[in-house]
Amino acid sequence: MVTNGQKFSAEFIGTFFLVFMGTGAIAADVFSGGAVGLIGVALAFGLTIALMVGVTARISGGHINPAVTFGMLITGNIKPKEAGLYLAAQLLGATAASFLLSLLNPNHNLTAGNMGVTLPAEGVGLASLMGIEILLTFLLVFVIFSVAVDTKSPFKSIANFMIGLTVTVCALMGGTITGASMNPARSFGPALMTGEWTLQWVYWVAPLIGGGLAAVVYSKVFLSEADNG
Repeated sequence: MVTNGQKFSAEFIGTFFLVFMGTGAIAADVFSGGAVGLIGVALAFGLTIALMVGVTARISGGHINPAVTFGMLITGNIKPKEAGLYLAAQLLGATAASFLLSLLNPNHNLTAGNMGVTLPAEGVGLASLMGIEILLTFLLVFVIFSVAVDTKSPFKSIANFMIGLTVTVCALMGGTITGASMNPARSFGPALMTGEWTLQWVYWVAPLIGGGLAAVVYSKVFLSEADNG
């Protein structure tokens, strides 16, 4: 039987490496003058998610994202107490990753750019920011429910790679527009380290809306009562 301590540790480690590798790739892109590029950053996030979901799925379900946990909570796939445990682990994991990156940052020159803070591109309005983050998170959580929650999914054995691919595609689309967060914990860690909280609330509200909607839609439309949970 998996203990709460093991679930906490799995979510902490999974979120830690997502933020460390993903925002670390952003830092590398900044310090190398763009050598990593959008594709490299998108792959860093997507491949890390694929790996971390794969190794934590048996233990915690591999949420690694408060928006995923929220979707699981409102559809009855996880209990409130366990959801709180997951959220704490995710936020602490993201914070620890950003803190370590700040220590390894050359000259400790912490900026929104080299710490991977999620901010909209210049000229992107609030409606566009909200809309894109909601849609990207909707797609991510919809895929997660399709390949990982749905017991009839033909992709269940490769669910982690499907989820990683989704993150990669979303990052390619939204990375230069909104930062393609889709994950409040991923946004929280860098913001805490840099003190850059501009529009941080959007990177919580939008993913929770998108993730919650996707979870409800897939559960109500595509899952039978026997399949759900």
